[in-house]
Amino acid sequence: MGVLTDLYAAQPFWVWAGLAAAILAVEVGTGTGWLLWASASAAVTGAVVGLVDISVPTAVLVFAVLTMTSALLARRYLPRRVMASSDGDINDNIGRLIGRRGDVVQAFKGGSGRVFVDGKEWSAEVADDDALEAGAHVEIVGVEGASLKVRRT
Repeated sequence: MGVLTDLYAAQPFWVWAGLAAAILAVEVGTGTGWLLWASASAAVTGAVVGLVDISVPTAVLVFAVLTMTSALLARRYLPRRVMASSDGDINDNIGRLIGRRGDVVQAFKGGSGRVFVDGKEWSAEVADDDALEAGAHVEIVGVEGASLKVRRT
């Protein structure tokens, strides 16, 4: 511990720069986004102690205030990741199709035909008994088994 205190007394900037790098390395490993602000705060604190001679408790206070302030501002003003995406459950591949648009590849006869949606061809039934010709644009409104329920858009 004596080596670290001697280093801090001689070069406090490098201690804070090392702390910023260590926190950033943990952030890269976890990918949470929260440690990014602590890393940036350690870097700014390093710049402050490099320019102004302040005590260790004051430097720690500067680091703590910067970390809390930057994390709160980031939470308030940066776009949030939506936990439940608008695409639906990632494990519900069929359910994710509802609301998507596609094209009719085989004309609907008797209420059923084939549509092309998201790079795949599906059997489909028209929801409102509308006669759909090949090339018509449709929207998926439901799923029944392996068949899509569609309506003209």
